[in-house]
Amino acid sequence: MLADFSAEVLRNVSLRVAPGSTTCIIGPSGSGKSTLLRGINRLHEPQSGDVLLADRSVLHDKPDALRLRIGMVFQHFNLFPDHSALENVALAPWRVKGLPKAQAMAIARQRLEEVGLGQRADHRPRDLSGGQQQRVAIARALAMDPEVMLFDEATSALDPELVKGVLTLMADLCRRGMTMVVVTHEMGFARKVADQVVFMDEGEIVEAGPPGAVFDAPQSPRLQRFLSEVL
Repeated sequence: MLADFSAEVLRNVSLRVAPGSTTCIIGPSGSGKSTLLRGINRLHEPQSGDVLLADRSVLHDKPDALRLRIGMVFQHFNLFPDHSALENVALAPWRVKGLPKAQAMAIARQRLEEVGLGQRADHRPRDLSGGQQQRVAIARALAMDPEVMLFDEATSALDPELVKGVLTLMADLCRRGMTMVVVTHEMGFARKVADQVVFMDEGEIVEAGPPGAVFDAPQSPRLQRFLSEVL
């Protein structure tokens, strides 16, 4: 995947993500991290440039077609409160992908099993913890069989004791070879699972490289200052 574009708060951003790899994007609040993710899946339309997925531009895809290829997990879970976990996961394969309802429900049940919530398939969001709700959101994205998964600070709204379970699930997706772009404040997670770490500030990519280089031998003074505050 290649994202090379500008938006309102981004300037000359160019990012290449290898298939099957994990890229973690770090940086201070307001640096453009979430805008970059939203530009990749066109929740924010790029003002210039292009986004390529498997060497093909996604800028002319219809939104529903793009959602088949790129899954996204947000900071807030955005689950339908009047639907069970199973129904929340099954809705997109059924309504967007056009699968028969029985097949969509079977896929949803399988995805919930994969995220450790098979026994809670019939629970509504209000009966689930924040960590469990986020796992349902991850299962919902995976149910579309996306080529790429985007995570926008997926643990930042969780109570501290619930963060580990979601990070463990995300690390498992990395090991399974899912292509992932992750905006995160969890530096330990980024160091452990990322193939590439990208540091952004003021709408620009300031520095990028393997975790060891970014965390242990930062080149830019801005990244050095940032790490001195968060590590």
